[in-house]
Amino acid sequence: MNEANPAAPRTNPAKGFELVAQTGAARAGLLHTPHGTVETPFFMPVGTRAAVRGLMPDQLRDAGAQVLLANAYHLLLRPGDETVRDLGGLHGFTGWDGPWLTDSGGFQVFSLADLAKVTDDGVRFRSPIDGQHHFLRPEDSIRIQNNLGADVIMAFDECVRLPATDDAVTKAVDRTIVWAKRSRDAHARPDDQHLFGIVQGGTNEAERERCTEALLPLDFDGYAVGGLSVGEDRTEMLRALDHGVPLLPDKRPRYLMGVGKPQDLIDAISRGIDMFDCVIGTRNGRNATVFTSEGVLHLRNRRFKLDTGPIDDRCDCLACRKFTRAYVRHLYMSNEMLGPILGSLHNTHYLLHLVKRIRAAILDGQAPETVRL
Repeated sequence: MNEANPAAPRTNPAKGFELVAQTGAARAGLLHTPHGTVETPFFMPVGTRAAVRGLMPDQLRDAGAQVLLANAYHLLLRPGDETVRDLGGLHGFTGWDGPWLTDSGGFQVFSLADLAKVTDDGVRFRSPIDGQHHFLRPEDSIRIQNNLGADVIMAFDECVRLPATDDAVTKAVDRTIVWAKRSRDAHARPDDQHLFGIVQGGTNEAERERCTEALLPLDFDGYAVGGLSVGEDRTEMLRALDHGVPLLPDKRPRYLMGVGKPQDLIDAISRGIDMFDCVIGTRNGRNATVFTSEGVLHLRNRRFKLDTGPIDDRCDCLACRKFTRAYVRHLYMSNEMLGPILGSLHNTHYLLHLVKRIRAAILDGQAPETVRL
């Protein structure tokens, strides 16, 4: 291990992205990282605090997970990025030895806006844990992510809730552009960490175009579409993708942040997106709502009380192989923690395998829309 930075990977770094097939705008590729090569498109389960709620690393691996997401903001607050660094980075600290991606903390500042004040230099915020005041600049976000040791890290950006005024969107884009350059200049581990820029602009096509044009010369390892699925309707999101994705470079991976509903995955991949993350799988799973080939089911419903079938008879996850809808409903109704675990495991498996099936379709020359939910 690199003595100067214990979070550095043990293996020789491998970085890069290559396309292997394309059907229309939909792409299948390979993202090379120091902790493994990832097949794109892919979906990332969200482990905000370096853990996907209720699920073990081995369960996630068996479900088909390739990359996990953690958040720099939350890990800064607890246990501290230097603590994670000293314990071997995310890979050594957590037991997940595959690739990690860390979000910069910009979205968490947005989501906890009542505790934060944004300035041109950075964001001053109060910890929701202990009330302590912090000031987070782009340089701080990158230093934290360098310490965490993720394979993919994100530039610091400003995200605004939609609908927003044109003035608010313009100011957020201005800051995002400046902060992107400061993030790139602060990046201390370019040889073994992909750094992605984030395109902001809400649903304003001109602002998204302006942001993209400013970020392209910075030559990031990948580009994320941020600031969508934050209050706008679905039609507006797809319109923003229709306009914005073709502006991104073909030879870089494209990441749509915070989107994970099944139909949204199909529609975004068909528009050229390669990477996704969302909490919806585990959040819905904890609340007895599951994705199935029959549509969305609410397992607390009385109609499942005597149902001896699996959650989804087209699914081969552990929850579907071993347990009945009646039993899983009983677990939820009894507030047994196994219920949310099984629901989360099933939903995670469903989303991961949906994207895997879409990739197979692309490799076979078929459009993502041909894949049934």
